[in-house]
Amino acid sequence: MLFFTQCFGAVLDLIHLRFQHYKAKRVFSAAGQLVCVVNPTHSLKYAPTRCASAQTSVEQGVLPTCHHHEAAHDPQLVPCTCPLFSCPWEGHLEVVVSHLRQTHRINILQGAEIVFLATDMHLPAPTDWIIMHSCLGHQFLLVLRKQEKYEGHPQFFATMMLIGTPTQADNFTYRLELNRNQRRLKWEATPRSVLECIDSVISDGDCLVLNTSLAQLFSDNGSLAIGIAITTSKVHNAEDEM
Repeated sequence: MLFFTQCFGAVLDLIHLRFQHYKAKRVFSAAGQLVCVVNPTHSLKYAPTRCASAQTSVEQGVLPTCHHHEAAHDPQLVPCTCPLFSCPWEGHLEVVVSHLRQTHRINILQGAEIVFLATDMHLPAPTDWIIMHSCLGHQFLLVLRKQEKYEGHPQFFATMMLIGTPTQADNFTYRLELNRNQRRLKWEATPRSVLECIDSVISDGDCLVLNTSLAQLFSDNGSLAIGIAITTSKVHNAEDEM
């Protein structure tokens, strides 16, 4: 009975995963788009870490001082860029991707355009959804966070971080798109470098910000589908030629 129960549970999980893929493809009908179903993870980063003081600083109205900026001046060591966990790991920028995949089991999806399908949007804050996106010869980190910037008013923050230097990040432009019920919402910006602290990006509001009612408007049965596209920055390339 135990064996059949476990097998039946695995079949249900597979059916649920296929259903989530179907919902995403129904929302984004563009051919060739890859779909990545991302389950939520409750953030553990508020344990004592290099950026642990950022949340307290935001609540006190003080601009947080993030030590990730210090790592940008040290080409030898880079702290763990995963915003979900309190991780003491440090290493070279070239092995950050390997660390995220092997230690934190973060999925990586390849393709110029993909669909990020975040499930269980109703869970209480703080909650994170995160994947890696391989495109144009680089790896990007997409972070969707549900966080109470003001007590009792949770918001959703979505941003794209390049696993590289700020100079390299300036070469790209990313676009996040929500599309449902004949409504479309787009956010387009230059990605930030993972050498910068994710808390600073969120506190500055330099990302896609959704309040609860707007997120529900674009969600489908508790899941939020976000279309992602990354291109090279033509403006930056033109300046380089000059």
